[in-house]
Amino acid sequence: MAIHNVLVRATPEQVWAVLTDGWAYEKWVVGTKEIRSVDEGWPTPGTSIHYSFGAGPLTLDDETTVRIAEPARRLELEIRAGKLGTARLSIQILPWGDDAVLVLDEHPLSGAGAEWHNLVVDSMLRFRNRRMLKALASLVESRHPR
Repeated sequence: MAIHNVLVRATPEQVWAVLTDGWAYEKWVVGTKEIRSVDEGWPTPGTSIHYSFGAGPLTLDDETTVRIAEPARRLELEIRAGKLGTARLSIQILPWGDDAVLVLDEHPLSGAGAEWHNLVVDSMLRFRNRRMLKALASLVESRHPR
């Protein structure tokens, strides 16, 4: 289970403003190489970000689709990763005084990622998700300095 949290020196509304910028996705989602397009209305449930991900010559094109969006509170995404399958990524935004706490929870849903989910895979997700949360917090704080 890959659950992490981070304190962000910004309001929940400022965090949400960054999450609603689909073009900013590649700046905080580890492994994303390029955003090809963002559906109009992002992050309305059912809209998607179309991107390329991978490392070096191993690049795949896929998409992430919004499943649940509660402004300034919660964003739930279904991430597609080719033959690796799909994963659920939940970002919860909690008010914390003048700041916000982000809670990120990611779990494989289908495909090889779900079938091979074990402690080793979970360790890799934990490492990736820690980096992802730090990058998201940094992006939010740089866009909304105090």
